[in-house]
Amino acid sequence: MTETATDGARAVVKVMVVDDHPMWRDAVARDLAAAGFAVVATAGDGRQAVRRARAAAPDVLVLDLNLPELPGVQVCKELVGSLPGMRVLVLSASGEHADVLEAVKSGATGYLLKSASTEELVAAVRRTADGDAVFTPGLAGLVLGEYRRLAAEPVAERGTADPGAPRLTDRETEVLRLVAKGLSYKQIADRLVISHRTVQNHVQNTLGKLQLHNRVELVRYAIERGLDDPADSP
Repeated sequence: MTETATDGARAVVKVMVVDDHPMWRDAVARDLAAAGFAVVATAGDGRQAVRRARAAAPDVLVLDLNLPELPGVQVCKELVGSLPGMRVLVLSASGEHADVLEAVKSGATGYLLKSASTEELVAAVRRTADGDAVFTPGLAGLVLGEYRRLAAEPVAERGTADPGAPRLTDRETEVLRLVAKGLSYKQIADRLVISHRTVQNHVQNTLGKLQLHNRVELVRYAIERGLDDPADSP
């Protein structure tokens, strides 16, 4: 049974599947339910997805980009803004770099190609629920490369740092540095010899202090400040 930790209890991860092809949508929903997830809703177009997601409040939204009525990236933008506790895993047939970057900039925390196996999908949904940024092999480097490109732009083009930004603890900074390097929560926990849950707590505290919404925004924040510099490795 796939579960997420809560204070004093464990709850089944709630998942919603959005795709305009009924057979594909039903198959994905069936596979995820068989793996122990609670499939709380499905939708076949963008506007329906927004309505049903707001009603069902899933933990993870498995989202296709090519949708009628409202594009997947717009669905992502609207829902990430109104359901900050929800994470979005894009499941798309497109591996085009522009599509990947647009999805991430819209708030998606992961991007998986439809050529992935059922086992890969299940693992990706589980990791997304745990707070990891999950990408089809090769795409993670693309996203990190784009963030580094943006970070290299003149400060005047991307805004100056807020001198009144909240201070992070040494441990939060240490975790943030490893997040910026692309390590998963489990890898960070192993590196720092702390629990997976403790890593999650540090990341959530950092997100709150910096007023960011998800791990993807956190990675960009860290890279813009040079925290992915190999010279800073612990």
